[in-house]
Amino acid sequence: MRVTPRRLARGMSLWLPNLFSGIRVKHFADDWTEAVVELHVNRLTRNYVGTAFGGSMSAMTDPYFFMLIMHQLGRDYIVWDTRGEIEFLKPGRGVLTARFHVSSEQVADLRARAAGGAKVREWFETGITDASGEVVARCRREVYIREKRRVTESQPTGA
Repeated sequence: MRVTPRRLARGMSLWLPNLFSGIRVKHFADDWTEAVVELHVNRLTRNYVGTAFGGSMSAMTDPYFFMLIMHQLGRDYIVWDTRGEIEFLKPGRGVLTARFHVSSEQVADLRARAAGGAKVREWFETGITDASGEVVARCRREVYIREKRRVTESQPTGA
């Protein structure tokens, strides 16, 4: 079964770690250049002082840059989310939103830099906003990209 943006958004929203953390994937663009993720802060998902858990805010940003890149590059590349940083600016309340964007031009640049198996590490940034549009946190994620090595007839494949 082919993974479509709609199926992946639905599946990620129902994935138990996201489901029980109040994280919902609202949208993956058909061309895999954008994703929109929400964190619903409510009685079941808030912390002791009534605001979003910092870990939940970090979790809502975890796999999306790498997934966008992976789907645009295709199966000939290894793509991993390797590191993340988050800066909390103000308490998160209500519905928080993170928008992820990786343009096809950025992916073309990554593809060129990873040609021949070169290891590429690239940082991507997004803000987490509240319902009024105010940024409550800034998040950076580092993504590792490498073209897979191709096995040719002259190379041993192992026994």
